Amino acid sequence: MSDGWSTGNANEDTSETRGWLVGHFIDPSQGVRSSKDVEVKWANHPLGDKRAEWTSDDQRTTLVMLVSGKFRVDVTGGSSTMSKQGDYVMWGPGIDHSWEAIEESVVLTVRWPSAT
Repeated sequence: MSDGWSTGNANEDTSETRGWLVGHFIDPSQGVRSSKDVEVKWANHPLGDKRAEWTSDDQRTTLVMLVSGKFRVDVTGGSSTMSKQGDYVMWGPGIDHSWEAIEESVVLTVRWPSAT
């Protein structure tokens, strides 16, 4: 890592941050990975993994994109199952959500802003 740029491996670099690679909660010593503007998460979900509780009153915009597998996202008012690489679900502030891995899955989540 150097001032202003960074390289690494998302599987390795996120092992101690519950999958989060970028965000306000990343130690500033990590350079550009510490951001108040955006959060990025790399998540490996085994078959059947799910978020049992729904989020409540999140005031950020969120994008979840499927890298591999089959993954369902439930949002206030609907549900979408992503099955093709690059499928995504996106929602704005005030929309609650939950999710479930229908198959072993890898998803990339981006939400903004990071610090609310």
